[in-house]
Amino acid sequence: MMRILGTLHSRLMLWIGIGWSILVVATLAFTYLTGSELIRQANISHLNYEAGLVARQVDRSIEQRMEALERLAGGISPRLASASGEAMITSPPLLALFDRLALVSREGKITASYPYLETLNGVDVTDRDYFRFARAVGRPYVSDPLLSKGSGKPFVMVTVPLEDEKGGFTGQLIGAVNVETSSFFDSLRRIRIGNDGYASLISSSGTLLSHPDNSLVMQRISSGGSDSLLDLALLGWQGAGEGKLADGAKALRAYAQAWSAGWVVQVTRPMSQVQAPIGMLVGKLWWAGLVTIVLMLPLLWWFLKLVLRPLSRLERQIRQVASGARERVKIRTRMSELSQLATTFNRLQCQTEEATASLHERQAFLDAVLASSPVGMFVASPTGEVQYINPALAELIGYEEESSQDIYWMRHIHSEDRNDFVDLWRDAMRNGRNFLRQVRYVRTNGEVLWLEVHVGQVLKQQALLGHVGTVKDITLRREEEALQRWEAEHDPLTGLLNRRGFERRLEEAFIEWQQREQQSVLMIFDLDHFKPINDEGGHALGDEMLRAIAGAITPLVRKNDYVARQGGDEFAILMPSCTLAQARTVSRRLLETVADLSVSAEGKDYRVTLSLGAACFLVTDTTIDEILARADDASYQAKRQGRNQTIESGVSA
Repeated sequence: MMRILGTLHSRLMLWIGIGWSILVVATLAFTYLTGSELIRQANISHLNYEAGLVARQVDRSIEQRMEALERLAGGISPRLASASGEAMITSPPLLALFDRLALVSREGKITASYPYLETLNGVDVTDRDYFRFARAVGRPYVSDPLLSKGSGKPFVMVTVPLEDEKGGFTGQLIGAVNVETSSFFDSLRRIRIGNDGYASLISSSGTLLSHPDNSLVMQRISSGGSDSLLDLALLGWQGAGEGKLADGAKALRAYAQAWSAGWVVQVTRPMSQVQAPIGMLVGKLWWAGLVTIVLMLPLLWWFLKLVLRPLSRLERQIRQVASGARERVKIRTRMSELSQLATTFNRLQCQTEEATASLHERQAFLDAVLASSPVGMFVASPTGEVQYINPALAELIGYEEESSQDIYWMRHIHSEDRNDFVDLWRDAMRNGRNFLRQVRYVRTNGEVLWLEVHVGQVLKQQALLGHVGTVKDITLRREEEALQRWEAEHDPLTGLLNRRGFERRLEEAFIEWQQREQQSVLMIFDLDHFKPINDEGGHALGDEMLRAIAGAITPLVRKNDYVARQGGDEFAILMPSCTLAQARTVSRRLLETVADLSVSAEGKDYRVTLSLGAACFLVTDTTIDEILARADDASYQAKRQGRNQTIESGVSA
C-alpha cells in the first residue's frame, strides 16, 4: 500500500478522490439538513391543520349533544324531574348520541334512566362535579371521565340543568358517553396521519379519552415537567413542536383546544416517518454520487498519467545524475514549472559539487587535527549519537582505533553512574545545552577510571550541526581529593573519625530525629588510669594503647554506627536508629572488652577502664551541643562514682 501511494500520480488520485467524496458527503449533508427542516416545517403545518380539524369536529359533536339534551330538557316538567324514580326518559333517537340518559332530582338522586338500569335508581350523585357545577352555575357541563356508579364503566357526562318557571334549579339531565365503546371516541381512534401518525384526545386533567392503543385509555399522562409541550397544552396553549413517544423515540406533535369540553386534541407523527422521504432522497443521491466517482476514476487516472509524464522523465534523469550516469538533467516540456525545476536542480548540482570538494578538504584537515590531538575527543550527531572518536580517546577507554568507530563507548560507564549520565546527556541534547559530567568508566581490562566528559554544540548560522566532546582522565585528581576529604575527617593515629567528622554525622542524625523522630544514641567515654601509661611508659606506649582500643571497639558496633576519637583519651560512638535500651548490650561489651586490654613496657602491664556516658535525643533538644553536653556529663558522673561503669542520660523514645 505504501509503495502504491508513494507516487505523485497515486497521491493526486487519492486526494482528488477524497476531495470528491468530501464534496459528495457535504452536498448530501446539506441536502439532508435543509430538506429535513423543510419537511419538518411542512409536517408541523400539516399537523396543526389536522389537530385544528379534529378539535373542531370534537367541538361540533359536543355542541350537538348539548343541544339535543337542552331540547329534551325543555320538555321535562319540574314535577317529573323531582319524581322519585316513577318517570322514565323515553327518547330512542338520542341513543345515537348517548349510551345512556339519566334524570337527576334536585336532591341529587337519579330518578330515571334510559335504557333502564335498575342499579341506577336512587343513586346519589351529589359528590359528582357535574352535579355540583349544574346546581351552582346552572349551565351545561362536560365532565372529566369517571366510573359509573351503576355499571363501573368509564363515562363522560354531558349535562344540562333543569329549571322551574322562576329559574330555580329543579334537577339535571345527563347524557352519558361510554369512553371505551362510544362511536364518538371510536371515530377518533381510527384517525391516521400517514402510516404511523395518530390523533388522541386528552381531558383537562390529563386523562387519555381516546388513543389507538386501548390499554392507554383512562390513563393519566400528565408529564410532570418532562414534556413541556403537553404541560402548555393542558394550560390552553395551541401549537406544534418536538416531543417523545413512550419508547423514547422522537416525534412531532400538534395540540389544539376543544373549548366546548375543555379537552386537548393531540396529533402525533413519529420523526422516523417524518424524515423518511428525505432519507430516501439522500440515499438515491448517494448512489448517484458513488456511481459518478466509479465512472470518473479510470478517466481521471489516464488524464493524470498523461499530464505527469514529463515529471516522470525528470525524475528518471535526476536518478541518473545521482548514480553518475549523466551530469545534468535536460527535459523539454511546455510546463514552465518543470523547466524551472530542471534549471534549479542543475544549478544546485553545480553548487553541490563545489561544496563537496570543499567539504572533503575540510574533513581531511579535521581528521588530521583530531587524530594528532593528545586529548580524547569525539564527535556526535545533533541527536547525541557518537559518530567518531579519535585515537587518544580510543586508547584511553581501551579500544583499538580500527574498531572504535563501531563502539558506543558510553555503555561501559560504571553501572552506578550510567543512568544519571544518560538522562543528563539526553536532556542536554534535547534542550541544546552544553554538557559537563564526571563519571566512573570501566575499561575492557576491568580497570576503573574517573573521566570528565565535556560536550559543546557546533552551530552554523544558529543551525545545529552536531556536538564535539572532550574526555579527560581525572582518576589521580579524584583519588587525591578523596584522600584529602578522608584526612580532614579522620584521626591519623587510630583511623577513627575525628571531632569534625563525628559532629557532621551527629548533625545528620539530629536532622533525621527532627524530621522523622528517628531516635539515636550518643556514647562518650574517657579512659581511666591512662595518665600513668603516658607518664611511665611514654607517649609511644600511650599511642599503642589508643590504637589497641580503637581496634577492639570497632567490631563491637554495627556497620552503620560511627566511632570517633574526640581528642586525647576521649572517644565517642553514635548509634543511629537505636534506643538506650538497645544500646546497653554494646556499652556492657565495651566495658568488658577494654578492661581486658593491656600494653607492656619494661616488664610491667598497663590496663585501663572506661567511664561511659550515654544519651538519647530529646524533643526539647534544639542543637547537638545539648546532646553532647548530656553525654559528657553522664561520663563525668561515671568517673566520679567509681569509674568502669555506664551512666545513662535522658529517656529513650
